[in-house]
Amino acid sequence: MRIVIQRITHASVTIEGTVKSAIGPGMLILVGIEEADGREDIDWLCKKVVNLRIFDDENGVMNRSILESGGDILVISQFTLHASTKKGNRPSYIKAAKPEVSIPLYEAFCTELTIALGKEIGTGTFGADMKVELLNDGPVTICIDSKNKE
Repeated sequence: MRIVIQRITHASVTIEGTVKSAIGPGMLILVGIEEADGREDIDWLCKKVVNLRIFDDENGVMNRSILESGGDILVISQFTLHASTKKGNRPSYIKAAKPEVSIPLYEAFCTELTIALGKEIGTGTFGADMKVELLNDGPVTICIDSKNKE
């Protein structure tokens, strides 16, 4: 599983002209799922996300987690995170999981993250044409791949 975390002041996702989710300060997380991903990837990433110290403390130092800052999370599925650009100029998405694998894993990731955060998270709709709007705070953008734990 590959994620891109952006610390944001606000973010929203719109589908067919209707806002599906909107959040205030916190994280926008883009999630890419590959065939080899499973429950252990979800568990590891959720713990990493809620404990990642990327929010400022009273001294302006990134020393607080989302749990400590009370922020919100918006999760968007994005298979293009597994794009391979080794050959030619058209990306290949062969490593991205098929919907029958990725949808249950995406839903499990969102459920587990809701539990870990202790409150509802915002989501997009898997496979939909989504318009994602955000104001990156910092900017702070962090990429994490569960296959690179060590």
